[in-house]
Amino acid sequence: MAEANPSSASEALPAQPRPGKSRSRRLWLDVRRDRYLYLLAFPGLLFFLIFKYVPMWGVTIAFQNYSPYQGMFKSDWVGLEHFISFFSNPDFLLLFRNTMAINLMSLILFFPLPIVLSLLLNEIRREGYKRLVQSIVYMPHFLSWVIISGLTFMLFAKGEGLVNNLLEAAGFERMNFLTNPNGFWLMLTMQSIWKEAGWGTIIFLAAIAGVDPQLYEAARMDGAGRIRQMWHVTLPAIRNVIIILLILRLGHMMDVGFEQVFLMYNGAVSQVAEVFDTYVYRVGIQQGQFSFSTAAGLFKSLVGLALVVGSNALAKKLGQDGIY
Repeated sequence: MAEANPSSASEALPAQPRPGKSRSRRLWLDVRRDRYLYLLAFPGLLFFLIFKYVPMWGVTIAFQNYSPYQGMFKSDWVGLEHFISFFSNPDFLLLFRNTMAINLMSLILFFPLPIVLSLLLNEIRREGYKRLVQSIVYMPHFLSWVIISGLTFMLFAKGEGLVNNLLEAAGFERMNFLTNPNGFWLMLTMQSIWKEAGWGTIIFLAAIAGVDPQLYEAARMDGAGRIRQMWHVTLPAIRNVIIILLILRLGHMMDVGFEQVFLMYNGAVSQVAEVFDTYVYRVGIQQGQFSFSTAAGLFKSLVGLALVVGSNALAKKLGQDGIY
């Protein structure tokens, strides 16, 4: 019985492409097929690359005694010295308290409002009136914090503020709204609500538009009114969107917004207005302690990252869709 020739058998089989080469070829074919989409996304990717990722190299100065004259490559390395100094600083607990308190108040009072406003806007049946209301509630988003702070001073200033003029006309005493530490956090939250609540409805309205109309028809046949339809149909349908936005919001628990706080800051409210953002500006820019302020900013970013990862894992564990 003749033995099979191994060399002839191997020659008969077609050559198998290498896995790496096959993947790179598929990637190139996908890029070529969707070249116009990649071209459309290129400016945005370039923006994030230049202004978001490249500057991340600058966090290395948090571990150095950075000197602008020596640069990042020649400055002395000190390890975690600036972090230890920051955590042992008496200002740390004050900054942490103010930042968390403002963000918790915003999370409780501000985050649900765009959802409620979206549900109410969705119930408006006259399209013309609905578009008018949407335009009105979107408009404050396009105002700068300088304008909003100016409007706040015009309304609540003790001397010539409109609210105090009305209080005086009604027989009440004028009140120090702008210099009252007890109401500073609430005033910041109210400013954020007025400016951003309408703009925040865009994503929720888009999610509501994707709800199957047959679900509402079935609910109406079962005798459900509008409120029950919102509770049992609309809210469960947009639950994943709410959870994703909540996770992203938790990632900004260490961010308050430098502009808003800086413009409303005054000596009378300094104990409740000093947050990480203003502290980094005051210590890093005004006092020239670049490494120390970078360590404070890096701590803030790491806490935000930990909150996003943790909340996303918790959402997955509870059976919900996370952000990744």
